[in-house]
Amino acid sequence: MDPRYPPEAETFRARVKAFLAEHLPPDWQGIGALARDDAYAFTDRWRKTLYENGFLGLSWPKEYGGAGLSKLEQVVLVEELARAGVPAVGPNDVFSVKMVGNTLLRWGTEEQKQRFLPRILSGEDLWCQGYSEPDAGSDLASLSTRARREGDDWVLHGQKIWQTRAMESNWIFVLARTDPDAPKHKGITFLLVPLDQAGVDIRPMATMGGQRSFNAVFFDGARTAADNVVGEVNGGWAVAQTVLGLERGDEAATNPVLFRAELDRLIALARELGRLDDPVIRDRLADAHIRVETMRFLGCRILTGVLTSGTIGPEASISKLYWSEYHRDVTRLAVEVLGAKALVVEGRPPMRVYRADDPGAPNSSASWIGALYNGVADTIYAGTSEVQRTILGESVLGLPREPRP
Repeated sequence: MDPRYPPEAETFRARVKAFLAEHLPPDWQGIGALARDDAYAFTDRWRKTLYENGFLGLSWPKEYGGAGLSKLEQVVLVEELARAGVPAVGPNDVFSVKMVGNTLLRWGTEEQKQRFLPRILSGEDLWCQGYSEPDAGSDLASLSTRARREGDDWVLHGQKIWQTRAMESNWIFVLARTDPDAPKHKGITFLLVPLDQAGVDIRPMATMGGQRSFNAVFFDGARTAADNVVGEVNGGWAVAQTVLGLERGDEAATNPVLFRAELDRLIALARELGRLDDPVIRDRLADAHIRVETMRFLGCRILTGVLTSGTIGPEASISKLYWSEYHRDVTRLAVEVLGAKALVVEGRPPMRVYRADDPGAPNSSASWIGALYNGVADTIYAGTSEVQRTILGESVLGLPREPRP
């Protein structure tokens, strides 16, 4: 592995820097310096700016609205946007662009690509994810939402939970059981379902941090066209693994940039509060520095593999496990550095993308305690740490599978 970028990537980097210089004010300090409402308004405007300048769907083929550039140039773009303190995507785009869009590029029919991908990039279609259920979270294959074929439609019944931004979305990609008699991994189908219909009920849910981006989605006779199946009928589990791989590992090369910015701010805060005189605090900050640097080289290794093979394998679980537990630990450290001050809003959030589903937007409380709430959640969503360890034990180390009921 050579961590240096080739000359053509650096040429593209210069182009991105010129774009940022043109479209950001001279006194720009990053989105974290903005008040919460101003940050959300900026994110919406910035998403439009990225789209109009060809920086959304950068590596997608031109025939689907993308720029037709390489994965490496996509990484360079995200690196520079992160360093500038601006989001790389809009509020829904982790689900719309990164997850369902990239999955359609891998599994979709030509008709599905032509229909959905340009509308995803333009923002006409906003997507959310229909995976987890009240009794099927980490054990996703235990899901019970069902879909039955009726003529030219699939008819859905059941409940999904933790659907981020479902209230703002008009489409949801859903895992539904279409063969109840098949083994649980075999009878699942990946469906694209419109949300604006009578058979869908969306109910907002508040988190302990005060956010209301989560929702529960109920299907009671909701319908979607028969050709809105991605992949094979009853073959949705393979499609689902593509989505999870994208969610878990796609940011391996760019997350370290965001974590570095956050850690630098924490170190500055510790210095300001005189906590660097505490040898324990200083040692833990040094450990955080080492972990971010390790993450950076791990990201380079994963990126090299993706550029070579075009896919993300078990490395996605390594990356997800490593960064999520790091972020849980560093936000705990931040709260300890602040002490009682952690309960008071600081005025601007740490420079960190708190959740993959809310890129670039500040935490609801704009505080380190709010970052800790999400730091704990990092080890749960997109597959818990326990699930990642099981995947690595079985698929990488070759350990025997645990007995399953």
